[in-house]
Amino acid sequence: MNKKGKLIVISAPSGCGKDTVVAEMIKRMDGRACRSISMTTRQIRPGEKDGVNYYYVSREDFLKSIKNGDMLEYTVYGSNYYGTPASPVREMLREGKVVFLIIEVEGGENVKKIFPDAVKIFIIPPSFEALEKRLRGRGTDSDDAIKARLSIARAEIVRADEYDYIVENDVLDKAVDDCMAIIRAEELKISSMQNKLSEVINNA
Repeated sequence: MNKKGKLIVISAPSGCGKDTVVAEMIKRMDGRACRSISMTTRQIRPGEKDGVNYYYVSREDFLKSIKNGDMLEYTVYGSNYYGTPASPVREMLREGKVVFLIIEVEGGENVKKIFPDAVKIFIIPPSFEALEKRLRGRGTDSDDAIKARLSIARAEIVRADEYDYIVENDVLDKAVDDCMAIIRAEELKISSMQNKLSEVINNA
Protein backbone atom coordinates (compact mmCIF):
# COMPACT_ATOMS: atom_id res chain seq x y z
CA MET A 1 0.00 0.00 0.00
CA ASN A 2 1.35 3.41 -0.93
CA LYS A 3 2.44 5.63 1.92
CA LYS A 4 0.67 8.89 2.47
CA GLY A 5 2.51 11.87 1.02
CA LYS A 6 3.91 14.48 3.39
CA LEU A 7 4.09 18.21 2.75
CA ILE A 8 7.06 19.97 4.37
CA VAL A 9 7.14 23.78 4.43
CA ILE A 10 10.64 25.23 4.77
CA SER A 11 11.03 28.94 5.50
CA ALA A 12 14.04 31.06 6.39
CA PRO A 13 15.42 34.54 5.84
CA SER A 14 17.46 35.04 2.71
CA GLY A 15 21.01 33.79 3.29
CA CYS A 16 20.15 31.04 5.79
CA GLY A 17 20.86 28.20 3.36
CA LYS A 18 17.36 26.76 3.02
CA ASP A 19 17.90 25.71 -0.61
CA THR A 20 21.10 23.88 0.27
CA VAL A 21 19.50 22.11 3.25
CA VAL A 22 16.59 20.90 1.12
CA ALA A 23 18.88 19.78 -1.71
CA GLU A 24 20.89 17.65 0.74
CA MET A 25 17.72 16.09 2.20
CA ILE A 26 16.43 15.16 -1.25
CA LYS A 27 19.76 13.45 -1.99
CA ARG A 28 19.52 11.42 1.20
CA MET A 29 15.91 10.39 0.59
CA ASP A 30 16.80 8.50 -2.58
CA GLY A 31 13.94 9.34 -4.91
CA ARG A 32 11.08 9.49 -2.42
CA ALA A 33 11.28 13.26 -1.94
CA CYS A 34 11.05 16.20 -4.29
CA ARG A 35 10.92 19.95 -4.21
CA SER A 36 8.01 22.00 -5.45
CA ILE A 37 9.33 24.63 -7.83
CA SER A 38 8.00 28.07 -7.05
CA MET A 39 7.18 30.83 -9.49
CA THR A 40 8.68 34.30 -9.09
CA THR A 41 8.89 37.66 -10.79
CA ARG A 42 12.39 38.40 -9.49
CA GLN A 43 15.36 38.43 -11.84
CA ILE A 44 17.31 35.24 -12.30
CA ARG A 45 20.68 35.21 -10.49
CA PRO A 46 24.01 33.93 -11.81
CA GLY A 47 24.14 30.14 -11.61
CA GLU A 48 20.36 29.71 -11.38
CA LYS A 49 18.26 27.91 -14.00
CA ASP A 50 14.68 28.50 -15.03
CA GLY A 51 12.54 25.51 -14.07
CA VAL A 52 15.13 24.31 -11.56
CA ASN A 53 15.47 27.08 -8.96
CA TYR A 54 12.25 28.87 -9.88
CA TYR A 55 9.95 29.46 -12.79
CA TYR A 56 10.92 33.02 -13.70
CA VAL A 57 7.97 34.89 -15.19
CA SER A 58 6.86 38.43 -15.84
CA ARG A 59 4.68 40.30 -13.39
CA GLU A 60 1.85 40.18 -15.94
CA ASP A 61 2.03 36.39 -16.28
CA PHE A 62 2.15 35.93 -12.50
CA LEU A 63 -0.95 38.08 -11.97
CA LYS A 64 -2.72 36.10 -14.70
CA SER A 65 -2.00 32.85 -12.83
CA ILE A 66 -3.47 34.33 -9.65
CA LYS A 67 -6.59 35.45 -11.49
CA ASN A 68 -7.02 31.96 -13.01
CA GLY A 69 -6.76 30.30 -9.57
CA ASP A 70 -3.61 28.42 -10.54
CA MET A 71 -1.61 29.30 -7.40
CA LEU A 72 -1.61 27.30 -4.17
CA GLU A 73 -0.24 30.35 -2.38
CA TYR A 74 1.55 33.54 -3.24
CA THR A 75 3.09 36.47 -1.47
CA VAL A 76 5.02 39.64 -2.15
CA TYR A 77 8.58 39.65 -0.80
CA GLY A 78 10.38 42.93 -1.26
CA SER A 79 9.19 44.12 -4.67
CA ASN A 80 8.67 40.68 -6.20
CA TYR A 81 5.93 38.06 -6.28
CA TYR A 82 6.57 34.45 -5.20
CA GLY A 83 4.07 31.61 -5.40
CA THR A 84 3.46 27.88 -5.68
CA PRO A 85 1.64 26.32 -8.64
CA ALA A 86 -1.01 24.01 -7.13
CA SER A 87 -1.31 21.07 -9.53
CA PRO A 88 2.25 19.69 -9.26
CA VAL A 89 2.10 19.69 -5.44
CA ARG A 90 -1.17 17.76 -5.31
CA GLU A 91 0.08 15.23 -7.85
CA MET A 92 3.33 14.57 -5.95
CA LEU A 93 1.40 14.06 -2.70
CA ARG A 94 -0.90 11.57 -4.44
CA GLU A 95 2.23 9.65 -5.44
CA GLY A 96 3.22 9.39 -1.76
CA LYS A 97 6.18 11.74 -2.03
CA VAL A 98 7.68 13.93 0.65
CA VAL A 99 7.19 17.33 -0.95
CA PHE A 100 9.28 20.32 0.11
CA LEU A 101 7.90 23.82 -0.30
CA ILE A 102 10.58 26.50 0.11
CA ILE A 103 8.43 29.55 0.67
CA GLU A 104 8.19 32.76 2.67
CA VAL A 105 6.42 33.16 6.00
CA GLU A 106 3.18 34.50 4.53
CA GLY A 107 3.09 31.69 2.01
CA GLY A 108 3.64 29.12 4.75
CA GLU A 109 0.68 30.50 6.65
CA ASN A 110 -1.55 30.21 3.59
CA VAL A 111 -0.44 26.64 2.82
CA LYS A 112 -1.21 25.55 6.39
CA LYS A 113 -4.81 26.71 5.91
CA ILE A 114 -5.19 24.50 2.83
CA PHE A 115 -3.07 21.59 4.11
CA PRO A 116 -3.50 21.43 7.93
CA ASP A 117 -1.23 18.36 8.07
CA ALA A 118 1.69 20.24 6.51
CA VAL A 119 4.83 20.29 8.69
CA LYS A 120 6.44 23.73 8.99
CA ILE A 121 10.19 24.07 9.67
CA PHE A 122 11.85 27.46 10.15
CA ILE A 123 15.60 27.67 9.59
CA ILE A 124 17.49 30.33 11.54
CA PRO A 125 21.09 31.60 11.29
CA PRO A 126 23.45 31.19 14.26
CA SER A 127 23.42 35.00 14.64
CA PHE A 128 22.50 38.16 12.75
CA GLU A 129 26.21 38.89 12.31
CA ALA A 130 26.65 35.53 10.57
CA LEU A 131 23.63 36.20 8.36
CA GLU A 132 24.96 39.59 7.27
CA LYS A 133 28.36 38.04 6.51
CA ARG A 134 26.70 35.38 4.33
CA LEU A 135 24.68 37.96 2.42
CA ARG A 136 27.71 40.14 1.79
CA GLY A 137 29.74 37.09 0.81
CA ARG A 138 27.40 36.41 -2.10
CA GLY A 139 28.54 39.58 -3.84
CA THR A 140 25.20 39.84 -5.66
CA ASP A 141 23.42 42.61 -3.74
CA SER A 142 24.08 46.29 -3.13
CA ASP A 143 24.54 47.61 0.39
CA ASP A 144 20.98 49.00 0.36
CA ALA A 145 19.62 45.64 -0.80
CA ILE A 146 21.46 43.84 2.00
CA LYS A 147 20.09 46.26 4.59
CA ALA A 148 16.60 45.65 3.21
CA ARG A 149 17.07 41.87 3.39
CA LEU A 150 18.26 42.11 7.00
CA SER A 151 15.23 44.20 7.89
CA ILE A 152 12.94 41.62 6.32
CA ALA A 153 14.85 38.85 8.10
CA ARG A 154 14.17 40.44 11.50
CA ALA A 155 10.45 40.58 10.74
CA GLU A 156 10.46 36.93 9.61
CA ILE A 157 12.39 35.59 12.59
CA VAL A 158 9.90 37.24 14.94
CA ARG A 159 7.25 34.99 13.37
CA ALA A 160 9.26 31.77 13.69
CA ASP A 161 7.14 30.77 16.69
CA GLU A 162 4.28 30.14 14.24
CA TYR A 163 6.20 27.11 12.95
CA ASP A 164 6.23 23.52 14.23
CA TYR A 165 10.02 23.29 14.43
CA ILE A 166 13.07 25.58 14.41
CA VAL A 167 16.42 24.38 13.07
CA GLU A 168 19.67 26.35 13.33
CA ASN A 169 21.86 26.22 10.25
CA ASP A 170 25.37 26.78 11.53
CA VAL A 171 26.95 23.49 10.41
CA LEU A 172 25.18 22.20 7.30
CA ASP A 173 25.35 18.48 8.10
CA LYS A 174 23.86 19.01 11.54
CA ALA A 175 21.04 21.16 10.15
CA VAL A 176 20.24 18.47 7.59
CA ASP A 177 20.37 15.76 10.27
CA ASP A 178 17.96 17.76 12.43
CA CYS A 179 15.50 18.24 9.57
CA MET A 180 15.69 14.56 8.65
CA ALA A 181 14.94 13.61 12.25
CA ILE A 182 11.84 15.82 12.18
CA ILE A 183 10.57 14.24 8.97
CA ARG A 184 11.16 10.71 10.25
CA ALA A 185 9.30 11.48 13.48
CA GLU A 186 6.39 12.96 11.51
CA GLU A 187 6.24 9.88 9.28
CA LEU A 188 5.92 7.66 12.36
CA LYS A 189 3.00 9.59 13.86
CA ILE A 190 -0.24 7.65 14.13
CA SER A 191 -1.88 10.01 11.62
CA SER A 192 0.74 9.07 9.03
CA MET A 193 0.86 5.35 9.88
CA GLN A 194 -2.92 4.76 10.02
CA ASN A 195 -3.01 2.84 6.72
CA LYS A 196 -0.16 0.58 7.79
CA LEU A 197 -1.75 0.00 11.18
CA SER A 198 -5.06 -0.98 9.58
CA GLU A 199 -3.25 -3.33 7.21
CA VAL A 200 -1.55 -5.14 10.10
CA ILE A 201 -4.77 -5.38 12.12
CA ASN A 202 -6.81 -6.65 9.18
CA ASN A 203 -4.27 -9.36 8.44
CA ALA A 204 -4.01 -10.52 12.05
